[in-house]
Amino acid sequence: MSNVQSLERALTLLNALSDYPDGIQIARLTEQVGLSKSTTHRLLATLSSMNYVVKDPETDKYKLGLQILFLSRNILNQNNVVSTARPYLEKLSAEVNETVHLCVEDLGEVTYIDKIESNQTIRMFSRIGSRAPMYCTGVGKVLYAGMAESRLEQLIAQVDFVPKTKNTITSAEALRKEIQKVKQQGYALDDVENEEGIRCIAAPIYNHEGKIVASFSISGPSNRVTLDLVNGMLIDKVKQTSMEISRSLGYVGGI
Repeated sequence: MSNVQSLERALTLLNALSDYPDGIQIARLTEQVGLSKSTTHRLLATLSSMNYVVKDPETDKYKLGLQILFLSRNILNQNNVVSTARPYLEKLSAEVNETVHLCVEDLGEVTYIDKIESNQTIRMFSRIGSRAPMYCTGVGKVLYAGMAESRLEQLIAQVDFVPKTKNTITSAEALRKEIQKVKQQGYALDDVENEEGIRCIAAPIYNHEGKIVASFSISGPSNRVTLDLVNGMLIDKVKQTSMEISRSLGYVGGI
């Protein structure tokens, strides 16, 4: 089935605008999406009339409107993983005083569906709704570990192994070995593989059918989230939290 061109272009604009919470001027937006200025202006006018896009009269920058929020108001509420997991993840974050993420897989990428910030200062690029590669994140490795072999191989074949740091996995063979290790130990590490100076430990969340439906992680600077801390405390913490959330979702197996 062919795409409706005007709809596809409008959605492309919305996707581009989502990267600019403070807005972007039409000339730069036009360059980014590869459309003519007249086409971009016409689409923005329509989107603005329906409050999907707003224009700041002082800066002439466009940004997403509140209608987007209205559309998404029930998405996370319908996902009982978020509401079930949140009190446990809040407790975990308070205990370790580091940032905790909750993630699912979507279209072969990690999608952040909840985030509990620590009260310690750290620059992290994640936010709810943002996406990240699976091969270089702890949460992604955990989600890989819960997949059927056919689905796993399909996604591995699509990976562009970009070395984000000197520790990043850069081959399918190494990734398969890492996933097998995750299955055996029940948790995954992002050992400064996705962001320089950031280490994460992740664990699975199982549903009542015993399937991994989400993963969560403790993330922090590597000088605080040391390997000694991981081995001495955090492995036990994430496994305990994994069990508590999974039990709340009806899981009866072991972790």
